[in-house]
Amino acid sequence: MTEKTVTILGSTGSIGKSTIDVLLKANIPFRIKALVGNQNVSLLAKQAEILKPEMVVTADETKYLELKKLLNKQNVHVAAGKNAVVEAAKLDADWTMSAIVGAAGLEPSVEVIKRGKILALANKETLVCAGKLVMEMIKKYNTTLIPVDSEHSAIFQCLANNKKTEVDHLLLTASGGPFFLKDKEYMANVTPQQALKHPNWSMGAKISIDSATMMNKGLEIIEAFYLFNLPAEKINVLIHPQSIIHSAVAYIDGAVIAQLGNPDMKTPIAYAFGWPNRIDAKIAKLDLTKIASLTFFTPDEEKFPALKLAKQALKIGCEATNVLNAANEIAVNAFLNQKIRFLDIAKVVKKVLENINTFNLNSIDDALALDNLAREKAKIVIKKMEEK
Repeated sequence: MTEKTVTILGSTGSIGKSTIDVLLKANIPFRIKALVGNQNVSLLAKQAEILKPEMVVTADETKYLELKKLLNKQNVHVAAGKNAVVEAAKLDADWTMSAIVGAAGLEPSVEVIKRGKILALANKETLVCAGKLVMEMIKKYNTTLIPVDSEHSAIFQCLANNKKTEVDHLLLTASGGPFFLKDKEYMANVTPQQALKHPNWSMGAKISIDSATMMNKGLEIIEAFYLFNLPAEKINVLIHPQSIIHSAVAYIDGAVIAQLGNPDMKTPIAYAFGWPNRIDAKIAKLDLTKIASLTFFTPDEEKFPALKLAKQALKIGCEATNVLNAANEIAVNAFLNQKIRFLDIAKVVKKVLENINTFNLNSIDDALALDNLAREKAKIVIKKMEEK
C-alpha cells in the first residue's frame, strides 16, 4: 500500500487525538508532514516524539520557547503563531485533517484547498464563514473534500453514487445535548460545568456548549447546505438521544438510508483516511442486540432558539452565517468565563445579527474582516449585558 503523507491541524484537540489513534492502528503506511496544536505544548511534544513530523507548530506564540525546549533533541522544525499555522497547511501533504476549532481554521483550510489534495474537514466553520467562496475554490483546485463531522460523514456515505435529484431530504440527527428534557427555567441557571457534560460524546469545550444550545446543529445545517448542494428546506433535524444513527438520506421512492455506529469520532475519521476504501482501525463495533431502543423527536426551536437563528442566517446568505458563527464563538467564551448566562448566548447572536449592515463577501479576506467586525459587535453586546 502506498505511503500517505499527513498533516494534522489541531492535533492536540479531541479530533486530533482521535486522528492519531486511527493512524497508529490502521494498516496504512503514513508519514507526518506537520502537527499543529495550540496551548497544550506538552502533549504536542509527546505526539511529535512518537510521530516524527517534519514541522511542529503551536498557534500560541507565547508557547514557542517551551515547545522548542521540549523538542530540543528532535530533528524537527519548530514554529509558533498564526503565520506558522498557515505555513504548515501549505506543506505538500497527501491528506490533511482540518480540526482547528472555530473560525481560526478557515485560513489553514483554504491553504490546504489550494494544494489540490485531500482535505478531511472537521472544522465546520470553514463552510459556515465562507461556504460559497470555499466551494468555488474546491472546484477550481480540484480538491477532494471529505467531511469528518459524524453527521456529514454519514450523509456522504448514504448518498454514495445516487443522484441528487433522487433525494427527498436529508436527516441530520442530534443528541439533544444535556438539556433536551429540561425546560427554559432550568436552563436559565445552568453552569458551564453542567453544559459541558454531554451525554454521549467526548468533545472540546466550545463544541460541547454548542451542542447544549443546539447551535452546533444549526451550524451543521449550514455546512450540509454547502457540502451537498441541496436546498435548505430539504435539510431537516431530528433529535435522536442515543446517537446511534448518525444521519440519514430520505429518497423520493420512500427509502431512508441511514448510517449507524457507536458514538465514536474515530469511525468517520477512519472513513476519511481510508477513502475510497474502508479500513480497520480497531474501533469498537456496534452491537445492535445491546441497544434497548432508538427514539426520535422534533426539536423545539423555541427552547433552542440557536437552531432557528442558524436557519434564518442561512436564508439571508453567507454573510449572515459568518456573523452568526463569530458572535456565537464570542458568546460561548463569555458563558464559559461566567460573564453571561446560558440563555444569553442566543440573545447575543440575535442582537449582533440585527446590528450588522449589508456586507458583501467577495474574498477570504472579506470573510475574515466580517468575522472580526462581528466579534467586536458581540463584545459590545456582552459588555452591556454585564453592566445591567
